[in-house]
Amino acid sequence: MSERYKPIDMAETGPGAVRTAFANQVAYCRANDARVTARIVGALDTLLDNPATEFARRIAGWQGAPLADALPLRAAGGLHALHLSGIADELAPIYADAEDINDAAIVAGAVRRHEAALLPWLDGPPQTNEAGRSSNFIAAMLWLADRGLPPLFDCLEIGSSAGINLMIDRYHYDLAGVHIGPRPGAMAFAPEWRGDHPPQHDIGFAGLKGCDVAPVDLTDPAQALRLKAYIWPEHHIRFARMEAAIAAATAEPPQLIRANAADFIETELARPQADGTTRVLMHSIVWQYVPADQQARVTAAIEAAGARATAEKPLAWIALEANRTVHHHELVVRYWPGGAAPRMLGRSHAHGAWVEWLGS
Repeated sequence: MSERYKPIDMAETGPGAVRTAFANQVAYCRANDARVTARIVGALDTLLDNPATEFARRIAGWQGAPLADALPLRAAGGLHALHLSGIADELAPIYADAEDINDAAIVAGAVRRHEAALLPWLDGPPQTNEAGRSSNFIAAMLWLADRGLPPLFDCLEIGSSAGINLMIDRYHYDLAGVHIGPRPGAMAFAPEWRGDHPPQHDIGFAGLKGCDVAPVDLTDPAQALRLKAYIWPEHHIRFARMEAAIAAATAEPPQLIRANAADFIETELARPQADGTTRVLMHSIVWQYVPADQQARVTAAIEAAGARATAEKPLAWIALEANRTVHHHELVVRYWPGGAAPRMLGRSHAHGAWVEWLGS
């Protein structure tokens, strides 16, 4: 299987698009230090050579757009859940990254034996709620404050999953020596910082509210296990972060509602905004899962609200989304009034391990 990305339209469908989606996912995982997940996805891809199970046939005959639907990660999440539950011991050598084993044969056997448990994992997209990405949001807010926007932020997040990034006011950040947030905080982040440090400002939060089409309750062990299944197993720190997030949500749940992105943003932007606050739409690794019609509605609503924004009631849009051509994620900001043109402030590791700051 190629380790390079192949050009593909995110909306492309058909068997060729399925195989390319798996090839791209392997390359993406390897580029983001996820060797074990790459092995799992690569082994799943071999099932498509001769689909012998309903699970493999559903993947091979996928009716949607496999890359936009994150089809490889749906399947990989199911296998990881089997491993985390302890009901598929045959997968343990792959998750231990053992050498000289037949990944394809092991995965094929696990699929045959546990197909009933795996099939439901194809029914919905993965939810990758990663607190480490919030360092990017904080850096962007510091940059906005440096542009003169009020440093009190009223945040609206789409695709919030379990709402882990809606608790960013409870975390501590060390961004190249710029410290933000309570000490020690429910979690602490000090990503490897490349480039100049972000601006130093005191910032605060007037509100943190989010939506998801299938919100996850972290206090429910079964729902928490599903979220853990989408964590790449190589990234051990992410499991520790998940436990910290569960503890924080148990102490005080984030403000999270069930709604699609467009309905949520249209409703929230119609809500009165207090003077001296900056209202922010923020999202990370979710835009590709938002249907095109909803993307258009969100964009139209933000731009219309931006046209009404004032210096006392400004609006900003902070997005951290994947660029699969360059193997990492781009932090892009727009704000109103005065900064409607997209500005790329940085590039980032998928889970916040490093940030390359371009906002100086």
